[in-house]
Amino acid sequence: MPDTAPHRHLTLPDEEATAALARRVADLLRPGDVLCLGGDLGAGKTAFARAAIRHLSGAEVEVPSPTFTLVQTYDTAAGPVWHFDLYRLSGPDEVTELGWDDALAEGIALVEWPDRLGPLLPADRLEITLGTAGAETRTADVRSYGRWAARLAAVEWT
Repeated sequence: MPDTAPHRHLTLPDEEATAALARRVADLLRPGDVLCLGGDLGAGKTAFARAAIRHLSGAEVEVPSPTFTLVQTYDTAAGPVWHFDLYRLSGPDEVTELGWDDALAEGIALVEWPDRLGPLLPADRLEITLGTAGAETRTADVRSYGRWAARLAAVEWT
């Protein structure tokens, strides 16, 4: 079945453009939201998450990659943010052990490697798949599912 989610393809010429997109998206986040960050290793998923979390925190907080801790949490003005990195997980059953249900109930979930969620992937979500297109240039494929389509209509993409 073809994916019919509203879609936008963006070219991000440098890390600042990626951070600017992260800030625009972060302004739309609220508790209960799931932001899925996909892409190959080194595509910029953690840089995107870092920029979004810092924007929501209003400060230059330390935002390490949760590759080894699997999840990091942050208190922000928008609510608690749970930053998941599911790369090392073998299946969705391990996600629930990380507090997945709590994250969905009370916070905002930023998920790197969302393919590991399997059947836990919510119907209402924003997916951003990052790719490399040069030394500093990235691409972003943005797909909105469920209630996200209306929210993205407010985003200025240029």
